Amino acid sequence: MSSKLEQLQALLAPVVVALGYECWGIEFSAQGRHSLLRVYIDKEGGVLVDDCAIVSRQLSGVLDVEDPITVEYTLEVSSPGMERPLFTIEQFAAYAGAQVKIKLRTPFEGRRNFQGLLHGVEDQDVVIRVDEHEFLLPIDSIDKANIIPSFD
Repeated sequence: MSSKLEQLQALLAPVVVALGYECWGIEFSAQGRHSLLRVYIDKEGGVLVDDCAIVSRQLSGVLDVEDPITVEYTLEVSSPGMERPLFTIEQFAAYAGAQVKIKLRTPFEGRRNFQGLLHGVEDQDVVIRVDEHEFLLPIDSIDKANIIPSFD
């Protein structure tokens, strides 16, 4: 996790938790005036639009006071949804058995994109089975990971 993300996590997660939600994860994409700060929240029974509005108002206040982001940005608060992003080793462990899509920051064995069955974790590695091959991907090298919803 980059130091900017760690700083935002340390600042915003306690606010989300104090409001009674789980801070599922934070994404920040810096693209000049189109920068986006996305905060995923979760709670037992699911997240409603009103929940997102409550959290958004509180986070906006904290961000205005602390001013951790120097560029113009948009704050978006949302639920993880069906294509739930995975951020932590604990989240990967909890979703063992699910189909996932993983994109790496740098290529591993010549590829950056993996799609397959999440087997779980070993130390700080995510274990994924793609076709007949098993890969151990270091969590620090994962740029983005999402659950692939199944509709059985």
